[in-house]
Amino acid sequence: MSTPVHEVVRDHYARIALSVVQDPSCGGNGDCCGPTNYSNEELASLPEAARLASLGCGNPIAVAELRDGETVLDLGSGGGIDVLLSAQRVGPTGRAFGLDMTDEMLALARRNAQAAGATNVEFLKGHIEAIPLPAASVDVVISNCVINLAADKPAVFREIARVLRPGGRLGVSDIVADDVLTPAERVERGSYVGCIAGALSYAEYEAGLHAAGLEDVSITPTHQETPGMTSAIIRARKPR
Repeated sequence: MSTPVHEVVRDHYARIALSVVQDPSCGGNGDCCGPTNYSNEELASLPEAARLASLGCGNPIAVAELRDGETVLDLGSGGGIDVLLSAQRVGPTGRAFGLDMTDEMLALARRNAQAAGATNVEFLKGHIEAIPLPAASVDVVISNCVINLAADKPAVFREIARVLRPGGRLGVSDIVADDVLTPAERVERGSYVGCIAGALSYAEYEAGLHAAGLEDVSITPTHQETPGMTSAIIRARKPR
């Protein structure tokens, strides 16, 4: 189901993963989508390569309210930073999955998991529009500035609803556009791989999650990325 959007995004993030491996001093932080919001304690618990490959616009772990024994899925897991932090939160009786379509990022994430000694993690290859997990198998879905990169966002929302258990929850960081901005105006403000051109508006995001069958949708802006485009925390829940 690969599309031209998938190929552009895959190529971009493959280069970032390789740059981290080949020249760790360059890192990738800040490429997409802005400042990260991890504590020094969280960062100190991770391998350096996981920190360098962090490309998100927030810290979904801080809003996901993870609990011991839960199963967590990170959409677009990249170098694995949020999967490794989730694994710490859910403990040895829980499990953390990471899903990514880029072989180079998956290789980096698996190497980081081994370096961290994480035994309750698993990295899967695939598209977030077609999650390779059974229905009702996940307690929490997280993501860090990735859904805006998806080629088919309604499919992503349907898949999130499918894999969540009844009462399961969504807690993601993403870029959201002001409702007054047209798609063309979003393109003017930044590239697709820069997490700007593909961003949904507040109304589109909320409507998409509701259409997929999720409830208790909230979108809380955190900081501006560029005029009319904001990093935000998005929460929702699957009905019981």
